[in-house]
Amino acid sequence: MYKRLSAFIITSILLNTSLTLAATPKDPNQADKFPPSPLEITTPDPLVRADANKQPLTLSEQLALKAALDNLNQQAAATLQAGDKVTAWEIWNRELRLRRYLGTLAEVQALSRVGEIAWNQNDRQEIEYITQRLRAIQKQELSPKKTAQKPVDFPVLQALGEAYQNVRSLPDALTIYHQILAIVRQQNDVAAEVATLTTIGELHLGWFDYPQAAATYQELLSLATARGDVASELTYTQQLAYIYQQDKQIQQAIDKLNQLVEIYTSQSNLTQVPQLKLAIASNYESLAQENPNLLQEAFNNYQQAYTMAWEAQQFVTAGEALQKLISLYRSQGQIDAALQTSQILVETQAKASNYYGLMQAYDQIGQIYLAQKNYPQAVSAFQRGLQLAQQLKHEEAYFTQQIQKASGQ
Repeated sequence: MYKRLSAFIITSILLNTSLTLAATPKDPNQADKFPPSPLEITTPDPLVRADANKQPLTLSEQLALKAALDNLNQQAAATLQAGDKVTAWEIWNRELRLRRYLGTLAEVQALSRVGEIAWNQNDRQEIEYITQRLRAIQKQELSPKKTAQKPVDFPVLQALGEAYQNVRSLPDALTIYHQILAIVRQQNDVAAEVATLTTIGELHLGWFDYPQAAATYQELLSLATARGDVASELTYTQQLAYIYQQDKQIQQAIDKLNQLVEIYTSQSNLTQVPQLKLAIASNYESLAQENPNLLQEAFNNYQQAYTMAWEAQQFVTAGEALQKLISLYRSQGQIDAALQTSQILVETQAKASNYYGLMQAYDQIGQIYLAQKNYPQAVSAFQRGLQLAQQLKHEEAYFTQQIQKASGQ
């Protein structure tokens, strides 16, 4: 379900360029002789009787044709696997031309299946042929004249939406799913509304359209809240926090993260809260670059993250929170506080058996003492770091150099 906008843009550019070049014959007078889409060829086919367009196939004829077309699909797949792409697409295009005799739904489902193969094979021309045919079907199905006579064929709409996804045509897919959304809302089908909104949200999110994704998931959150679906509320709030974070909407991300803290706290599920507090603090730290008054919020949340993580024996998370606090203290010139917090970090990393982190903590303490010109304490910290470095067989030369630097002062 999840797609990639960059891939879509690149494919579209290459596709449009390729088709423009291909559709421009060297001789302008021969422009009308450019071969049509293979899906629109009207040459009679021995699998279908000649008057099938005037007289629909009987049930037995449809069953026989379906079996024959299923066989063509298998032949095409085997031919492609054998390395003969040209013949494989000829077979598939023949199958697709004839599928329309089995009805619109059968044709769209076949176009969807083959379209996905074309995408995976990076066959841009075949993708364009299939997309053109899907649009023609869409125009036919949603024409005012047809819809005035009878309701839209819902299964066909659903199949069109999936087919457009398979050929990575985002605008077309969204058009279809919004049509579906309008229908299910008229029918007061809440389950179908949620399913359709979820698909729309995933499409926007998968193609990195964060503002539209946020709007869609906010709708889903409102629906979940209205029906008291706590599990879905949690899911959609998590998704919105992620979306706002990705879209650099920092304050909105903080709001959703705080909502998550409230939800988990109300459920007495505090194990998730320290990481959320870390994320909140990090966001406040980002905002504080423009509004220094928010720096205290960053401090507060890092401290809460550490406290809660320590109580939950999540020592790795506790160490991460302490490291962030130390960096903040040093950036604000609060060296004593940074040093005291570094000593706590040593204890925390030891509890976590994080020897690499412990080595870094001693390095940090050494650097602080070095900045204070407290050389004996700096040497002591670097020596402890060297002992760990020797055990880890990592950064031994660095710590040796730092000891020499501190000793030479």
